[in-house]
Amino acid sequence: MTGTPLELVCPAGTPAALRAAVDAGADAVYLGFRDETNARNFPGLNFSRDELEAGIAYAGRNGCKVLVAINTYPRAGDPGPWWRAVDDAARLGAWAVILADIGLLDYARSRHPDLRRHLSVQASAANPETIRFYHDAFEVKRVVLPRVLTVDEIARINGAVPVETEVFAFGGLCVMAEGRCLLSSYATGESPNMNGVCSPAEHVRYEDRNGRLVSYLGKFAINVFGAGEPAGYPTLCKGRFQACNRESYLFEEPASLDAIRMLPALMEAGVTALKIEGRQRGKAYVAQVVTAFRKAVDAVARGEQPATVDLGALTEGGRQTTGAYEKTWR
Repeated sequence: MTGTPLELVCPAGTPAALRAAVDAGADAVYLGFRDETNARNFPGLNFSRDELEAGIAYAGRNGCKVLVAINTYPRAGDPGPWWRAVDDAARLGAWAVILADIGLLDYARSRHPDLRRHLSVQASAANPETIRFYHDAFEVKRVVLPRVLTVDEIARINGAVPVETEVFAFGGLCVMAEGRCLLSSYATGESPNMNGVCSPAEHVRYEDRNGRLVSYLGKFAINVFGAGEPAGYPTLCKGRFQACNRESYLFEEPASLDAIRMLPALMEAGVTALKIEGRQRGKAYVAQVVTAFRKAVDAVARGEQPATVDLGALTEGGRQTTGAYEKTWR
């Protein structure tokens, strides 16, 4: 099967990462402002208004589009920072904004009708009825699907909705339904949907216990690592717990999503765009992953199988998984 190449949407956590993604062949980059309007609101990441203007100019000269993620939910009674983020994205020439909040979608539609609106994965729209609502009410052009759907489920959705769909293809794997997970909020008091950080670093600590390393998120022990065992970041959904006299991870051992071999199936399922996760990663990661996926996407468009690429050095725990696309745990 040959056809239009899947659009490659790549992370840009910094101006340097943006340039690396563009130079490696990204069709689009996604990024956020350096404030709470962005669900990756970590120190040292993201863009000022001047940096975004320069980044849009650099991307545009190289035929690459810029999408601005304004994907947290405004505080009640104080939508000003989110409105300004939408206004500035439009003013500076962003190709699209990625939104989750209904009020913010309405604001963008009414104030900037010519600015493309994409529905963030944080809205957790995973069925045709929900997606049609966002399209009909806010003229959303694209929906980023949560990482809980099989390829067959994605194909059925694409056959029933009038919008483009974007799916994750590589990077950190959220094993919960994005937009609905309250685990980090429960442990830290800070909501990823409101404060922009899942498992925020200020709540993370490690403690030596008789030669074993214990990781904590807030007051909760998330994992215990033996001597010489790689210690992962303490995220509740990826913790290792004891239940029914058995110690195990929730779904599978921590691993990163790598769907490169599934690109032909995703293309056949009607997917428009592939999302590479990793706004917290450096420019070397971005360059290597985008280069590999650029070659794979172009091969699939020519009707060829994508070449096998070993990206294990860039994955969590050195492991890769196709995640929910095949749902092998069922």
